[in-house]
Amino acid sequence: MQTSTSRPSPAESTTASVEHDHEKSDRLSDRTIPVAPGHGESAIPEDKNEEAIENLEDDWENDPDNARNWPTIQRWTSMSIVSFYTLVPPLASSMMAPGLPEVAETYHLTNPTIIALTLSVFLISFALGALWGFWLQILHIANIFTLVFSLGCAFSPNTGSLIAFRFMSGWSGAAPIAIGGGSVSDLFSERDRASAMAIFSLGPLLGPALGPIAGGFITQTVGIKWVFIVIAITCGVASLVGIPLLRETYAPVIRLRKAKKSADPEAAARAHPALLHAHGSKMHVLWVNLTRPIIMLCRSMICFILSLYMAFLYGIYYLMFSTFANFFKTTYGFGPGIGGLAYIGLGGGFILSTLIGAKFSDKVYNKLAQKNGGKGKPEMRIPALFLGALLIPVGLFWYGWSAQAKIHWIMPIIGSGIFGFGTYLSRLPPFFISPVKPRAPLAPTAVDDINSKFRRLSYTLPIQLYLVDAFTYAASATSAASVFRSLLGFAFPLFGQQMFDKLGTGGGNSLLAGLAIVLGIPFPIWLYYKGEEMRARNPLTRR
Repeated sequence: MQTSTSRPSPAESTTASVEHDHEKSDRLSDRTIPVAPGHGESAIPEDKNEEAIENLEDDWENDPDNARNWPTIQRWTSMSIVSFYTLVPPLASSMMAPGLPEVAETYHLTNPTIIALTLSVFLISFALGALWGFWLQILHIANIFTLVFSLGCAFSPNTGSLIAFRFMSGWSGAAPIAIGGGSVSDLFSERDRASAMAIFSLGPLLGPALGPIAGGFITQTVGIKWVFIVIAITCGVASLVGIPLLRETYAPVIRLRKAKKSADPEAAARAHPALLHAHGSKMHVLWVNLTRPIIMLCRSMICFILSLYMAFLYGIYYLMFSTFANFFKTTYGFGPGIGGLAYIGLGGGFILSTLIGAKFSDKVYNKLAQKNGGKGKPEMRIPALFLGALLIPVGLFWYGWSAQAKIHWIMPIIGSGIFGFGTYLSRLPPFFISPVKPRAPLAPTAVDDINSKFRRLSYTLPIQLYLVDAFTYAASATSAASVFRSLLGFAFPLFGQQMFDKLGTGGGNSLLAGLAIVLGIPFPIWLYYKGEEMRARNPLTRR
């Protein structure tokens, strides 16, 4: 793991570097420095021109230590391991959902808030994922922590220890989601990245759909304890493969390690001032990551409202996760195994939206861009949001009132599937990967480059891509949305059962559908027509 390195003091370095700096300035004025993601740039927005010059001097693009120049089998092995690591957090988050009634019986719980807390507490610590650093070894460490904390959940003697270990599992589980996406850019150029991104996205896409199904049958067969043991075994297999085979891929860390191994460390420090400035202090990295998302939420109405809507939908999604098991058990007599299949509606909606929604969204965007002389705008992402915003209340009404009427069990599942389709189409998957965090440079020209590639290579989700297109610090915008949604995902299950007990399943879901209409329809329409004008007035957004 990278160690902290202090920059040379001005007295030590000024005389030795004056001539060198003049040479750099001359070269900078004579050429445009290309800044391509994954070619050695830091994620911290310091002096990008200085850093790009360092890259040219070292010929990093052709260096055999550059992860993009590794042998093909080594790159794909690394990509597969990172994808495996990324599968664990969605499983750990959702796999216990069908077993909540057994959790209540095991720990003698009668308070629905405490029962829901054992599930949703995972998300409150997941929001702290920005505390993890940029270095790939964190993936190994976090995975081992998840293994230990999952075993702690399995053998918890009381409710307090179960909640504590679930909290810690969320904290460690945030690392692969936050860090792993950067490995795709590290390992593959833009022309080779589509297949790698597809593999990497399998975990966040399939985990929430498959986790409850597997968890239900495991709970029914051998008990809820084994749900956590299976998660721990999955972590163990990932570590057995990953620790010996997965090497650091992040270019600035690799280059600094090479520099520190040189015969003259002081000379190496003078040769890499931009890298040292960005990566010499872990506290500097943490401070940037933690403060800027808060600034984005407080100073941008666009970021706040879109993040609020995303968070609201995520809260409903987790509310369904926490109440499905008890509802299908008491209403239709489903045991944990069959009850786990009730989550197929949500998962099927996500998957179907991926297959259909991405193409629809791309077609709408491209058509509007063509009408605008071939120039796209962030607001052209919004029409695809309208369809999702209409389907979400439809799904909630369908699910709520069919459940209230206790008609055939397939009807509530279809309603949840409509909700899942609209939710995924509107915003992002249950566990999304920020397209530019943490490894992509954040200079405006670099953001243009990586965002255009992300649009071509990833699932097309209007709110996430609007944030990416509209904000200079796109990683911070998506991070702000991620933290916000984790907070509501944690909170909604805590009052959901009480709401349904008071209003009924139909009335409670009608209330949620009404709020979804208020949040999801007027503002996107306003944003479509006035978004460009709003962005022009805000220094945080791109014009």
